[in-house]
Amino acid sequence: MSQLRITQTKSVISEKQNQRDTLRTLGLKKIGQSVVREDRPEVLGMIRTVAHLVTVEEVD
Repeated sequence: MSQLRITQTKSVISEKQNQRDTLRTLGLKKIGQSVVREDRPEVLGMIRTVAHLVTVEEVD
């Protein structure tokens, strides 16, 4: 499976609690932090929830 690099680009201040929890579940705590996750349906759903707060790119 391919890998995705997820980078937090915006603050969670004034965002809903479920979006804050989703970022924490992905492993993101600060703006500019990146994590690499597998391209799985569960991860894609989490990315869709916080799409306005993160950028996603494919990693080989």
